[in-house]
Amino acid sequence: MSSVWSERAEAAENAIITRHLRRLWALPGTRLGVVAWPAVRRERNFLNWHYWWQAHLIDCLVDAYQRDQSPERRRRIAQVVRGHRVRNMSGWTNSYYDDMAWLGLAVERAQSMAPFGRRHVVDVLADQVFDVWDPERGGGIPWRKGSDFFNTPANGPAAILLARTGRVPRAIEMADWIDKTLRDDHTNLILDGIHIGGEFERAIYSYCQGVVLGLETELAVRTGQQHHRMRVHRLIDALDHHLTWSGVIRGGGGGDGGLFDGILARYLALVATELPGDDIADIRARVGAAEMVLASAEEAWGHRLQVEGLPLFGNDWSKQARLPSSGSSIATFTAGSVRSSAVPERDLSVQLSGWMLMEAAHVVSAAGFGKRR
Repeated sequence: MSSVWSERAEAAENAIITRHLRRLWALPGTRLGVVAWPAVRRERNFLNWHYWWQAHLIDCLVDAYQRDQSPERRRRIAQVVRGHRVRNMSGWTNSYYDDMAWLGLAVERAQSMAPFGRRHVVDVLADQVFDVWDPERGGGIPWRKGSDFFNTPANGPAAILLARTGRVPRAIEMADWIDKTLRDDHTNLILDGIHIGGEFERAIYSYCQGVVLGLETELAVRTGQQHHRMRVHRLIDALDHHLTWSGVIRGGGGGDGGLFDGILARYLALVATELPGDDIADIRARVGAAEMVLASAEEAWGHRLQVEGLPLFGNDWSKQARLPSSGSSIATFTAGSVRSSAVPERDLSVQLSGWMLMEAAHVVSAAGFGKRR
């Protein structure tokens, strides 16, 4: 099955390259992802560009390079990183700590696998999320500068970045804070976040589960401490009971939400291939994570559209994908978030999520996990 998933991942890669990847403002040595297909003029001209979507584009490009290394894939990574810096105008940073953590993770992976200079970028972004830790308010980092909202989508990827850049003690503090503060006692799922006054935002998002799985797996590898593995076991069980249907990740959205399920799939694949331990619970967690990835990938592939020979994924992997048109209402940026296009399949985020899932399925199948029965 590994060759099948490799071919499907390559097809997803080619779909993004064909429909979305463009030179930024005709500048040589740059590329970015157009945020929609079909796109309107302001999207084609990168007036809308969405910092954190581009970070996940880089991460997917690194996935493709890891699957099949080539000079062209390496060059493409460097071009998108350069395009990101140019389009951001003010430097590598912005006002959102979750955005910066995602970019830091993508560039750190790129540097580890396909070095191309700009090593300082990772340090700049890691410093941003390290320095804002707020123990006087109980711990955690805020969603964005000046905010009273401390959430999993900022703390999770930030802590993974810090773990991967050698700041393991702070990553441990952040993991402990999430587990103590934002884990729901009834379901063991991870809540969205908490305001300084103690008011919770109790929404359950798939990517919150994903980043905690990634963080605890990273710490289990780096520290050898059993409680990090046990947190992974518990969360895999919670996902199986509450966020999947017959092993398939439920639901999905457009806009920013289009990325959520793909992020969960990425870190489920990390659990499947990297979680240490030989206990029955460790094996069960690894197998369970792999099965969720493969079951979801089968559904997403089976419900895709083929447009000019390339896949177009649905926002809900268990339902038939729909073909967007240029006449559909477009994604809008409101209150710090990107809202979905009328047909979510139009959004780059949704297609990146499908690509992430195909790459995750390739990773777990290459590691020897079989199709869910």
